Amino acid sequence: MNIQIFGRKKSSLTKKAERFFSERRIKFHSVGLDEKPMSRGELESVISATGDALQLIDKESKLYKSKFAYLQFDAKEELLENQEMLKLPIVRNGRKVTVGGECQDEWLKWIEEDKG
Repeated sequence: MNIQIFGRKKSSLTKKAERFFSERRIKFHSVGLDEKPMSRGELESVISATGDALQLIDKESKLYKSKFAYLQFDAKEELLENQEMLKLPIVRNGRKVTVGGECQDEWLKWIEEDKG
């Protein structure tokens, strides 16, 4: 398994994802988006895995509510420029990706597949 967790230090959902893998003694690499934003290639890879850039937008974020909620926009370009709108954590295992904090069932599937 090659787990990568994109998140923020102050995000409780990011901490929850890190704790999930730590408790199962699975190594992961944390990427703090406050220090190192996603590159265009990383973001495109995540969008490709999820199928839609709109799935990555946190519609509860202040920026989305104040600026983008009522506009048409290019989601990929705006996410690249405004990563505070990303729904976190983004957990990547190779080409597989989950977005948001309630993905434990999917992560358990990854663990089972890795054992097999």
